[in-house]
Amino acid sequence: MRRFDSFHRHIGLSEAVLSDRLRKLTAAGVLKAVAYRKPGRRTRDEYHLTRKGWDLWPVLVALRQWGETHAVGPESPDPVLKVTHTDCGAPVHVNVQCSAEHTPLTPEGVTVRLGSGAQGLS
Repeated sequence: MRRFDSFHRHIGLSEAVLSDRLRKLTAAGVLKAVAYRKPGRRTRDEYHLTRKGWDLWPVLVALRQWGETHAVGPESPDPVLKVTHTDCGAPVHVNVQCSAEHTPLTPEGVTVRLGSGAQGLS
């Protein structure tokens, strides 16, 4: 889905709310509006994910994973969304891991410190 009408039909938001959210996502650089025109019709926009938008993919998968576990619950007979590896069909999971050892980490195994980018933040 890339067009306003498709979003409206599938998501079910009011036109005003959908328009506002698309505007905000575009202003934030998550989406970019690309003009298109069907013959005999006025120019309209399609919405394409930017690199910034694609980088949200693991965050969204992690939120879905959390929601299926804690909001829907493990007793649910079937997940709301099935996210599987296209090649083998196995479920997809997000894991936090060490970039050097590629081992899974829990919050207890992680140290968080302010980086130089935090200077001047209040």
